[in-house]
Amino acid sequence: MPDRSPEQVLEELLFSDKLDRRRFLGRTGSSALALTGLSAVLAACGGVKGEAQNTNAASGKAVEGNHPKAAIDTIVWSNWPLYIDKKTVKQFDSKYGASVRYVEEINDNYEFFGKVRQQLTRGDSIGRDLVTLTDYMAARWVRNGYVEAFDKGNMPNFKNLVANLQSINYDPKRAYTLPWQSGATGLGYNIKKTGREIKSINDLFDPKFKGKVSMLSEPYDSAGLVMLSQGVNPSTATIDQILKAIDKIDEENKKGQIRRFTGNDYTTDLTKGNTWVAVVYSGDLVQLSADNPDLKFVYPEEGSMLFTDNFMIPQKAPHAYAAEVLMNYYYDPQVAAKVTEYVNYISPVEGVAEFAPKIANNPLIFPSAEIRKQLHPYPSLSPADERKMQEAMAQVTGA
Repeated sequence: MPDRSPEQVLEELLFSDKLDRRRFLGRTGSSALALTGLSAVLAACGGVKGEAQNTNAASGKAVEGNHPKAAIDTIVWSNWPLYIDKKTVKQFDSKYGASVRYVEEINDNYEFFGKVRQQLTRGDSIGRDLVTLTDYMAARWVRNGYVEAFDKGNMPNFKNLVANLQSINYDPKRAYTLPWQSGATGLGYNIKKTGREIKSINDLFDPKFKGKVSMLSEPYDSAGLVMLSQGVNPSTATIDQILKAIDKIDEENKKGQIRRFTGNDYTTDLTKGNTWVAVVYSGDLVQLSADNPDLKFVYPEEGSMLFTDNFMIPQKAPHAYAAEVLMNYYYDPQVAAKVTEYVNYISPVEGVAEFAPKIANNPLIFPSAEIRKQLHPYPSLSPADERKMQEAMAQVTGA
């Protein structure tokens, strides 16, 4: 068995049929890196000589890919559903004589990772030239060396990346990741039901709303907001601070305050009036509020969580140069504006508002400089801490 990092060894077990994640965590006393459990795993694999981390990314050292110009033909791009104006794909094909296979196959970061994990850990191509993954999963791919560094000489529009996203904790130089779209996690509510404006994260726990509140099952979002209400910066939070926030969620859930924990399906309950206040994603509320003026979105006064889905070139991508040309195309402000008008999320491209005058004054799509300062990226957790967090939240949500 080839030398692999502890994280890669554990991922193989956790995604295999032989040992599911819940059983493994229980076996190692709620810590997937407990020495007794880990030593047995490593012994079975003949030991681990070192972490297979991308040390250049971790240290922030400058790194540059080398992707010589080549014919632009087929490009395979995996993305989330309903996350692009597909006319822009056709226009790219026409401009460059390309054939972009745009595959809407990412419904969940972990689910998608499970699809391609075996190829990645073997060091093989996954047959995609671009993937678009959320910060915490992007961090894992960067850390494990599953992605190729960009050749920025092929991406002159890289300069259009907005200032507040030019660095991220897991990829300080943006050598491996380029933001596709961003969004804020804040509060959505039905003002007709609440009878008042919602301003604070603590409004989730107002007894008047008992049984009419929903929270996201994703701890990066829900626990992140609760940490802000506790005066903690979630971007730099320790695992103990995260677990304290999850304890607060558990306490409120046991009181009956929370109707249920959701994915993106919170939209149905809000629309029907089953929930009055919910932890939501900003982009969803743009459309919901357009259809129902009683539905509002608020950036809480304590701050909001910021998530970003990122372009990445997977290891041994068949058409890396073409992928960079495609990313460069989408960083043209005029093209990016068409995407923004369609998806209603926060564009990472400078100058988009000029080409999207109809939505330029919408603060959900173009937050003010003051609000942007209050948007907090997800923390960059170690594999062990991330597993502790996910397991703690799963115990609360019943997942």
